[in-house]
Amino acid sequence: MNLMPGRQIRATHAADGFDRMAFTIDDIERMTQAGVLDEDDRFELIEGEIVCGEPKLFAHERIKLALSRALSRTLPDHLQLGVATSAFLSDITVVDPDLSIFPMMNTRDVRGPDIMLAIEVADTTLAKDLNLKAGVYAKYGVRELWVIDANKRLTHAFRDPVEGKWTQRETYDADHALTHATAPGFLVRLGDL
Repeated sequence: MNLMPGRQIRATHAADGFDRMAFTIDDIERMTQAGVLDEDDRFELIEGEIVCGEPKLFAHERIKLALSRALSRTLPDHLQLGVATSAFLSDITVVDPDLSIFPMMNTRDVRGPDIMLAIEVADTTLAKDLNLKAGVYAKYGVRELWVIDANKRLTHAFRDPVEGKWTQRETYDADHALTHATAPGFLVRLGDL
């Protein structure tokens, strides 16, 4: 979701430590219908809180486009590639991974365990993606997550969540060949981009 394109967003942490009102997907839809939020606003709903989106820089977009092109060429017909497709993980959690692989189905019906791979490309959001977002993906049973550091060309791979925690975590350098079982023939080295 795109948070008010062209408008300056003022984020605040003034209420840290205080109770907040938790929003649901239905609340967000009502706010959009009422014009409080624009359907192009850039944000995610994480555990009931509206989290502002960050701007995407050149390295982020170059890596996302290269991965998108390579994955889309190799995915079998029963799977689809989501590009910034909202994943409705619960009534209070909607995330927009940069890329995701899931079965052919209505995207509104995709839940965590349906997502075979979620990819977050981070240039300005690395700490948030490695901590907050990785925890959210594990909690809702996403099978595998790659957080790609666009600046250092490192891939942090999280796999096999059990009871909301990742059981495997590895970090690959730019020369490592990234592959995935869902996409036969997919192979990308970030150092080549």
